[in-house]
Amino acid sequence: MYPGHWSTIKGSSPAVINAATGETLSWQELDDASNQIAQLFRARGLATGDHVALLMENHLDFFCVAWAAFRSGLYLTCINRYLTAEEAAYIVEDSGSRVIVASALVVDCVALAGLIEHCPVRFIVRGEASGWEPLPQAVAAQPSLPLAEQPMGDSMLYSSGTTGQPKGIKRPLTGRSVTEGIPGMDLTSPYGIDEHSIYLSPAPLYHAAPFGYCMRTLAFGGTVIMMEKFDAAGALELIERYRVTHSQWVPTMFVRMLKLSQSDRNQYDLSSHRCAIHAAAPCPVEVKQQMMAWWGPIIWEYYAGTERNGSTVIGPEDWLAHPGSVGQARSGVLHICDEDGQELPAGQEGLIYFEQPQRPFVYHNAPEKTADSAHPDHANWTALGDVGYLDEEGYLYLTDRKAYLIISGGVNIYPREIEDVLILHDKVTDVAVFGVPNEEFGEEVKAVVQLAGGVSDSGADESAIVAELSQFAREHLAGYKVPRTIDFIAELPRLPTGKLYKRLLRDQYWPGK
Repeated sequence: MYPGHWSTIKGSSPAVINAATGETLSWQELDDASNQIAQLFRARGLATGDHVALLMENHLDFFCVAWAAFRSGLYLTCINRYLTAEEAAYIVEDSGSRVIVASALVVDCVALAGLIEHCPVRFIVRGEASGWEPLPQAVAAQPSLPLAEQPMGDSMLYSSGTTGQPKGIKRPLTGRSVTEGIPGMDLTSPYGIDEHSIYLSPAPLYHAAPFGYCMRTLAFGGTVIMMEKFDAAGALELIERYRVTHSQWVPTMFVRMLKLSQSDRNQYDLSSHRCAIHAAAPCPVEVKQQMMAWWGPIIWEYYAGTERNGSTVIGPEDWLAHPGSVGQARSGVLHICDEDGQELPAGQEGLIYFEQPQRPFVYHNAPEKTADSAHPDHANWTALGDVGYLDEEGYLYLTDRKAYLIISGGVNIYPREIEDVLILHDKVTDVAVFGVPNEEFGEEVKAVVQLAGGVSDSGADESAIVAELSQFAREHLAGYKVPRTIDFIAELPRLPTGKLYKRLLRDQYWPGK
């Protein structure tokens, strides 16, 4: 289903509620607005398979633009609102987006406009800027009727990897109509999301999981309660106020809620809450056990990637019997293989592959990365770089993560991108970036720097150099990517081939590793 169906049934009832303001977007308003924007996209020359970029904070308009793209056969690229104009521009240009919708509240639109010369159609919301057309004025003349044909679009979200630059994850369009629903996971099973569900979304909408689950909840006719930003006590209060039935979290949110005082935790009525879903980062067994003791056996976990090459799911009862597992395969067939591609028996860890009838994705403009994700002998077996093992019952356990990917508070941070910035500083000869333990966020960003010879020999104040490098990083990177700490080393451990032996560095900061 889709908003056009539910608008005929639920009309004036809320499809989305902004929890911070109480502002609502009714089903009829969502249907009308997404129709108008879809008409606008067609009027500006966009055809099925073209690309649209969306750079916006959590706002009701986010859903109108997203559904407009989905009901007009377009690829939608949601961009992290915390990126700099420079970082956002790379994604707009690489995706080949012909249209961008941006919020003046989250990006310097004047600077961005100067960097996206190949994206000629630029709409702005929540502000004004030279070179941008206000979206409300542009859609005012458009009819609120659906397009004559409504082919189903899809998202093309960006994820970095070993190349250092973000890459778009592109799946083929299905060719079916939006009236047949969104492709991907069916949330009616196992989570029971339907037209009666009230779904709390406490995370940024530009992330794959919050975006996907919100869109699918709306497709099934459920109401989305959108938080502008996460607040531990505030989230609990919203569960009580709106009688929330379903929600999705990352482990850092669990940690923050568990740190509330007992009186704060106990003052809210959570009896309506029957399904809490989490993923995005490993959840410590003890944290999940504490959440189960507090909320009861309602916590579900899944393991999947934006690539949608496969997934596992584990329910609360199964998890209590298999603590630490991320579940059995729900989509695809799991294979654990060694470095040569040979399948390993239960209990032995190796690279995790999902087998599908056909390859489900490619990395946009990155054929080498696409090829690297496939099994050496089976093109339809794909891996995301995670390492784990299966037990005798087919339950998957993760034992390592993608090559030094940093997961901080459920957000993926890619070291190569940060290294590529810091190495440009004239005082840096070599640099390694990796994650180190952080009690609240799981991991934080650390840089280890080999200073240029003249600098290291001069006896310069290291604290001043740290401040200088941090400021340099902030000028080129989003704030959450800037290293929390910077250490110095005489020489980084590189092999004769030039390959950095990063584990020797990282293991010093991970007790027991």
